[in-house]
Amino acid sequence: MTQPQPRTVLFDHDGGVDDLLSLMMLLSMPHITLAGVVVTPADCFLRPATSATLKILRFFERDDIEVSEGDLHGVNPFPRAWRAHAYAIDALPILNESTAPLPQPVAEPGHEFLARKLRAAESPVTVLMTGPVSNLAEALTREPALVEKIEEVVWMGGALQVGGNVRDYEHDGSAEWNAYWDPPAVYRLWQTDAPITLFPLDATDHVPVTTDFLLRLARQRRYPLSDLAGQCWALTVGTIPGYEYTYHMWDTLTTGYLGAPHCITFRQVRTEVIPSPPSAGRIKEVPSNGRLIRAADKVDVESFHAYVLELLKR
Repeated sequence: MTQPQPRTVLFDHDGGVDDLLSLMMLLSMPHITLAGVVVTPADCFLRPATSATLKILRFFERDDIEVSEGDLHGVNPFPRAWRAHAYAIDALPILNESTAPLPQPVAEPGHEFLARKLRAAESPVTVLMTGPVSNLAEALTREPALVEKIEEVVWMGGALQVGGNVRDYEHDGSAEWNAYWDPPAVYRLWQTDAPITLFPLDATDHVPVTTDFLLRLARQRRYPLSDLAGQCWALTVGTIPGYEYTYHMWDTLTTGYLGAPHCITFRQVRTEVIPSPPSAGRIKEVPSNGRLIRAADKVDVESFHAYVLELLKR
């Protein structure tokens, strides 16, 4: 198996369980240089999501990594019950054993932070987003030349050949939530030349968080990181009010691609973004003249699970 090439990564997440697990994965990848973290107030309440982010960095003894809070707000807010998960993770005992003070987030908002980091980059960087794209879209709208500093945009979003997961008034159900939160931002990002690798529901639907996976993780809880990850995933067992669902590795699959690309197959596809109702946020395949992107398609689930379990042994 070929070892992944070194990458410098800017990470923009929105504070859900899967997002915070993605941060743990990034910090465990030896070939990744994490240049900064943005917390977007989408699928989270900002205060506990930022606090949990800082505590995870402290857990890894990486207080040197700057954290910014986003101040942009999408068109369609996530359900409040979903956004509350960060409170539980922020309160986990394993993240609160240390009494070392937490650093403060930087003063600049997320889109300005991303712009500064891209501007200062000596070579192109990867922008990983496991929440909405609002901060990057705003940064590139204000400074289009920054696209030259981006090696790859890796985003968990969209639904191409499967139904979306939005169930909302006056929406036809074709969109995925990260795109639905701010459809105009997705539309603006699609007008840029940034090379986009998309992880739509088509791919992430292959990777549920199963009881078998959680039991395998439990058997290695002697590793503090496995213990922490298991506690986080345990919070997802059950249902979201109004939704019968199985929790999937939406963001962790997207993040895992940076360390285990061999587990995923891709296809080139032309797409367009629909920014307005009733399909607001839908990323639609088109036969021609659409924006060419690279979309994750199939997943070797057993190989990916094995990769994640090994990564969490620390």
